[in-house]
Amino acid sequence: MLNLKTLVFGALLAAASAGAMARPMGHGAPLDDIDMRQARQAARIDAALHDGRLSRREFRALQREQMAIRRYEAQAKADGFVSRREHRELQLMLDRASQRIRNS
Repeated sequence: MLNLKTLVFGALLAAASAGAMARPMGHGAPLDDIDMRQARQAARIDAALHDGRLSRREFRALQREQMAIRRYEAQAKADGFVSRREHRELQLMLDRASQRIRNS
C-alpha cells in the first residue's frame, strides 16, 4: 500500500511539475500554486480511500469534483492567459474541495 501511495503521489507531482514548466513565463496569474494544491488534494483523496476513511461513493464524488476543477483550469488556460478572476475562482473551487475532503 505504501509503495502504491508513493508511486501515485510521485506521478501526480511529476505531472504538476511538467505542466508548470510548459507554461510561458509572464502570462497571467501563476498556476504553480493551483497545480500543487491539486496534487495534494489528489493524494489526500487517494490516502483516505486506501485507509478506509472514504467509501467508493464518496471517492467518486470527490474525483468528479477534481475533474470539474481541472476542466475549469483547462478552459481558463485555453486563451493562453489566466486572469486574476479565473485564478481566484480556481482557488475558491479548491478551497471548497479541500473542505469536502476534510469532511468526508
